[in-house]
Amino acid sequence: MTPLFGRRKRAVELAVPTHRWVVVVPVKPSARAKTRLDVDGVGRVDLARAIALDTLTAATACELVAQVVVVTDDAALAREAAMIPALRFVPEGDARGLDAAVATGVSAIDPNARMPRAALLGDLPALRPADLADALRAAASVPRGVVPDAEGTGSTLVTANAGAEWASSFGDGSFARHVALGCTALPIPDASTLRRDVDTADQLDAARMLGLGPRTAALLPG
Repeated sequence: MTPLFGRRKRAVELAVPTHRWVVVVPVKPSARAKTRLDVDGVGRVDLARAIALDTLTAATACELVAQVVVVTDDAALAREAAMIPALRFVPEGDARGLDAAVATGVSAIDPNARMPRAALLGDLPALRPADLADALRAAASVPRGVVPDAEGTGSTLVTANAGAEWASSFGDGSFARHVALGCTALPIPDASTLRRDVDTADQLDAARMLGLGPRTAALLPG
């Protein structure tokens, strides 16, 4: 009887639908992005754009992502991303900061879709689709969630399930602010590529140890 019960329980688990997410990615124009990222022999503008493109490619390849909404005024990024599926570009307009850009993307999502939403930083060049999927699965069980960066002080992903009010507070020290806003810290391993955002050369070296996306890797010596 026990094996039969186990098979029935497994069949019920498999029958439960997995919700797919809309992910908002704010991306500064490359000319203004990554001002602290100085790598010898590599143009900062090209590197910033490559990092964003690798992040977008990984996000769209995630099995739980239905669409990625990119909030940016970088026309060159939009041209180079033309071959990446499931992207929608929304102009940022007047630059009012990261949270304003995210809010612009969230407001562009069809409210009738009733889909869970997430905001993902655009500077995760080592991101693997499976690591993003793991976080979104964990986020599905809480109204709102947050993933800390590798240092444990910032945030790389903020989530809100369908029906939950959207709020974000990115920037230095954002992890504590997101928890104070009611986000649950998601149980993501320290080694997850989702936690390795890049603002400095040292952080890029750390991301390189995890395995960079092809566009970023192609720009770096060696």
